[in-house]
Amino acid sequence: MVDYRSVFRPGLFHGQTIIVTGGGSGIGRCIAHELKSLGARIALIGRNVEKLQTVRDELGGGDGVFIHSCDLRQEQPVKDMVAAVLGWGGRIDGLVNNAGGQFPSRLRDLSLNGWNAVVANNMTATFLVSKEVFLQWMEAHGGNIVSIGADWPLGMPGMGHNGAARAGQENFTLTASIEWAASGVRLNQVIPGFIASSGFDKYPESAHETLRSVVKRVPLKRHGTESEIAAAVAFLLSEAAAYITGAFIRVDGGVHNNNRSTFFEVPDHDRSKPYIGLANYRKPKVLGG
Repeated sequence: MVDYRSVFRPGLFHGQTIIVTGGGSGIGRCIAHELKSLGARIALIGRNVEKLQTVRDELGGGDGVFIHSCDLRQEQPVKDMVAAVLGWGGRIDGLVNNAGGQFPSRLRDLSLNGWNAVVANNMTATFLVSKEVFLQWMEAHGGNIVSIGADWPLGMPGMGHNGAARAGQENFTLTASIEWAASGVRLNQVIPGFIASSGFDKYPESAHETLRSVVKRVPLKRHGTESEIAAAVAFLLSEAAAYITGAFIRVDGGVHNNNRSTFFEVPDHDRSKPYIGLANYRKPKVLGG
């Protein structure tokens, strides 16, 4: 079992069952470690069974971790997955919509299949899983949903399909946070900046230098860590966020704000110290890990 150093109190999620989609690697894996370290029972959902099994073993296995392979873009498999989680855990207190994926492409070069795939991964899956969790459990019992989004409001040149999908995902969160409030369901999003996770290594080599040099534009002058995303997710799932719904927390080192500034350049510095909770965290290969 891999140790995790959380900043939250032990047992924060004791007795709760929380689904983490895309839990087999990267940010999803780290979120699962964070929540498990705080007492939650974790349902790891993804398409690659071997990756899910590896994370289950890292979490200590046993009855406290459930894995299920599922194509989250398809309605019936999602229905079956939620039913399977309920059959295992008996309840669903939280859902983390982390699964997603995108690739660099200019709009002029983007195929319809590429567009549809990214929209399905990042918007449709969030809708399908959230809706099914709501219908099968949270409508009657309440609960919390946190989705991992992306910073799209200025457009997303070079990944317009992802920008469109994330805009739709955010609008879904805003709408559902109102429609489902009477059921005691809160919906919020975490918006990551440039997070040094294994996802970096999935980008083509042509994007590597951009991923490395982006810290020049980040006011805190570094990449974020998976643990910093996981901590924001844990807060939003917790009772401390009981009056927060339809909200969006950026974990991006200030890069979103800096995109709007043309008259000030943040000098280089090393004053921002990263938070790393996962004992065996490794930098992505792109960053020299």
